[in-house]
Amino acid sequence: MADNPTGEMEAAAPVKRKGVKRRAFLIGGVAIVGAGLFGISIADNNAAKDAKTLVAGKGGHSFATWLKIGEDDVITIYSPHTDIGQGSNTGLAQMLAEELDANWDQVRLVSAPAESAFANVGLGRGFLAEMTGQPAIINGIPQSFLSFIARQMNLQITGGSSALRFTGQQTFQKVGAATRLALVETAAKRLSVPATELTTQDSYVVHAKSGRSLRYGELAGEAATLSLENDPRLKDPGQYRLMRQSMQRLDIPAKVDGTAQYGMDFSVPNMRVATIKAAPVRGGKLSSVDAAPALAVKGVEKVIKLDDAVAVIGNGYWPAISGLRALAPEFSDGGNGGISTASIFKAHDDLFGKGEADAEAGDGDVQAGLGSKPIEAKYQVPFLHHAMMEPFALTAHFKGGKLDIWGGMQDPLATKMMAVEVSGLDADNVTFHPMMIGGSFGRRLPMYMEIVGQVTKLAMQLPYPVKLIWSREEEVAQGAYRPQSSAVLKASLTGQKRIAAYRNDYAQPESAESETVFPYVLPAVSRRHFAHVSNQTTGAWRSVNSTQQGFYNESFMDELAHAAGEDPVTFRRNHLKAGSRHLRVLDEVAAKSGWGTPLPAGTGRGVALVESFKTIVAQVVEASVGEDGMPKVHKVTTVVDAGSIVNPDAAMAQIEGGTIMGLSSAIGEAITLEKGAVQQSNLSDYPLMTMAQAPLVQDIHFLNSGAEMGGIGEPGVPPAAPALANALFAATGKRVRNLPIMTQAKG
Repeated sequence: MADNPTGEMEAAAPVKRKGVKRRAFLIGGVAIVGAGLFGISIADNNAAKDAKTLVAGKGGHSFATWLKIGEDDVITIYSPHTDIGQGSNTGLAQMLAEELDANWDQVRLVSAPAESAFANVGLGRGFLAEMTGQPAIINGIPQSFLSFIARQMNLQITGGSSALRFTGQQTFQKVGAATRLALVETAAKRLSVPATELTTQDSYVVHAKSGRSLRYGELAGEAATLSLENDPRLKDPGQYRLMRQSMQRLDIPAKVDGTAQYGMDFSVPNMRVATIKAAPVRGGKLSSVDAAPALAVKGVEKVIKLDDAVAVIGNGYWPAISGLRALAPEFSDGGNGGISTASIFKAHDDLFGKGEADAEAGDGDVQAGLGSKPIEAKYQVPFLHHAMMEPFALTAHFKGGKLDIWGGMQDPLATKMMAVEVSGLDADNVTFHPMMIGGSFGRRLPMYMEIVGQVTKLAMQLPYPVKLIWSREEEVAQGAYRPQSSAVLKASLTGQKRIAAYRNDYAQPESAESETVFPYVLPAVSRRHFAHVSNQTTGAWRSVNSTQQGFYNESFMDELAHAAGEDPVTFRRNHLKAGSRHLRVLDEVAAKSGWGTPLPAGTGRGVALVESFKTIVAQVVEASVGEDGMPKVHKVTTVVDAGSIVNPDAAMAQIEGGTIMGLSSAIGEAITLEKGAVQQSNLSDYPLMTMAQAPLVQDIHFLNSGAEMGGIGEPGVPPAAPALANALFAATGKRVRNLPIMTQAKG
């Protein structure tokens, strides 16, 4: 569309946006059999050819989509996961390079293109096995069929602590091992020796008997023509040289020297900058706006009206934001003006009162076991914002019938397909260019992000590239928050200080059952979900439902221990299966923390044990209350059983960061509503934990149990809040049942 020389306001036609749950394919996808396995196999071969074409370069040879070996021996790995700062891409490179026996100094890792040929089948296989609980059946499904499903679902997501445990194990290790065998087979042919006489090391195939060796680079061209469908045997951990080592992260040098590019950094010639304001009440629409005040600001070129927002385009961010602030847009409230934090909690109470759950899980006769006078506690937690460091910034350019978008997203392929839907263009005419992300924690999933549709609509109307930046105020007010949630827990105790029955009734938009684990062995347990949906967009927040459920269950376990007159660690031990991983983790954290040893007056210890994403984490927090009534966290001891660890330093950093995030959310973070709108406006009234408030000591221990590999990016978050709350009870005798703690301290 041509530029409007008058600078007058233009309206964009509203476009419906589908919010697709990324894991929906796990169940529904398997049912897609109409195409037939023969047709699916052809489609899979075509996708492999497309992938090779997309990454082909002079002197490079492609292996199984994800790997290219250059004739100069440079090894390029194409990761379907986005760099959010978590270090998992380095771990993926370690896993592939380990099985390949590659020279680490020659390894490079780049983002895979946001194209269907690079849909992440390993991730799909892993999630499907976990969500169905039938790994044997899932492993028997042909790879071509799962590849087809992954492409149909545009699966290229980073989330669920899944990169290493799914993509790494299901795909990258196998690709590395299969490629190594192809290189050995090629070398055996060239050297006229049995393959069994050859070994590999540091990107060489070596024949020790004759002293001859061949570089991977000189073998790659022929090896790339061989089949990799050989189900290679992976290394025994005792053979590892790269895995389980704290290799330097591949992303750090560029981030230190400033060459790393984020969406906020990106620029192209003739680019304009836009910023936007959407209806403050979710569900509202833009009623009217006078563009004149914005157009009077120097540097403002255009005001564009969207269905529920108004955007200002200028020759820089300052003109654009100044123009936006000069406007006085009027919005409807979509009928949501009566919603508030208090009204949502009341709605939860009403649902509990009716007793009609939407879903229930557990075993045993809970009602009979509870008796007439159960122990009861009610807990409440607020909406939580992701508070990522880098606000949203996407650049788009529509030219010659083609649309290009640049920026950092947690699912580049799904982002591209969302732009396809909004623009009405064919997929071949839309390209998304993935970039590093300056923080996310679940916020940059495209199904929860209006900015993808917004920047697409703007670009389709403008003759030049446009970078759309959300202000911090917009980013806080228009979040995809962790749900506001309530829970009523009830339990009864036997005369032997054991739990006879346990019920957890919780209210929030979606069930937590498929994502959370209750580790205790009890005669009767019931977990009942009461669905309540407000006008707010809710989405994945680091560790998803495990933070709410961890707070509820581990706080209540402490209350039950107190009611039984028993030590909190001992009480938990008595309800865990003998010889279990959970019991070992609990015992280790008690020993490492000095549980039971004396503390200074006014300081207490609290413990919590939570499993999430197949990783078990126990924490002991030492805390006191300052003169201002605010908690002071002195020390956190953490024991982690994630099965095995690929990069110990990176894992340590993730647990440290997750603990800080969990403590921060417990102490001060909350998104509150009044008249349907978010009350917080910036980080000034959404207080995050500062460095000065962080615990002086984090003592972290990993157990390499050899169990199935679990995630590491998220499991450090859930135990922090209940461990802190339990520590404060030990220090003061006062229970924390509502978060954030700051609200109660000030009240």
